[in-house]
Amino acid sequence: MQAELATMAPSGAAELVRNAAALIFDVDGTLAETEELHRRAFNHAFGRQGLDWHWDRAAYKELLRVTGGKERIRAFHTRQWIAPPLSDADIAELHRIKTAQYAELVETGCCALRPGVADLLTAAKARGQRLAIATTTSHGNIDALLSRALGTRWAADFDAIVAGDDVRHKKPAPDVYLEVLARLKLAPSDCVAIEDSANGLIAAARADIPVLITRSIFFRDDDFSAARMVLDDLSELAAK
Repeated sequence: MQAELATMAPSGAAELVRNAAALIFDVDGTLAETEELHRRAFNHAFGRQGLDWHWDRAAYKELLRVTGGKERIRAFHTRQWIAPPLSDADIAELHRIKTAQYAELVETGCCALRPGVADLLTAAKARGQRLAIATTTSHGNIDALLSRALGTRWAADFDAIVAGDDVRHKKPAPDVYLEVLARLKLAPSDCVAIEDSANGLIAAARADIPVLITRSIFFRDDDFSAARMVLDDLSELAAK
């Protein structure tokens, strides 16, 4: 019922966003529907390294419950009963190849920002709100996406950018959000986290930050009952 009401009442979500001192964005699935590109890049890396692994969409959707690319590779490997051992160096090399391929795919322009994202960022800056990123993806992946979507100087508009490798524990642990709050020097109640997954919702909620959910392709059926608002996308917020 909460999700239904949230979808029917974007004005409430707009008020929540408008009254915040800072907006904290997840990246994958929230700013853009990137997960399909990530999946393709993982499969490219597996082929390059001679592994007979292939993650179809169903398998990848399940693996997304594991946050972090290297962690996802490790989790999949441990599920294989007969497999050659993969060292930390092997996994790091797979992830390096995957990250490079992801950047190449993004550079083709096939992954635009989701509806309403650019307008919301513009409106927030006009209101004098601060912007931040709290994500489990890498700095390289963030830069590949946002340099293409917002221009090479995109980072100047964000007061804090915290990625998975910057903290000890990734989502659903609250570490990335706690680090963002420390850098912004703001209380949780002064911020709104914008997420697309249950793991992201849990992470922000554990940091006591109100959460707005924008449903994404891979996570749209997650349990979002703890969110303040749930919307299909952010297109109705900037104009409110």
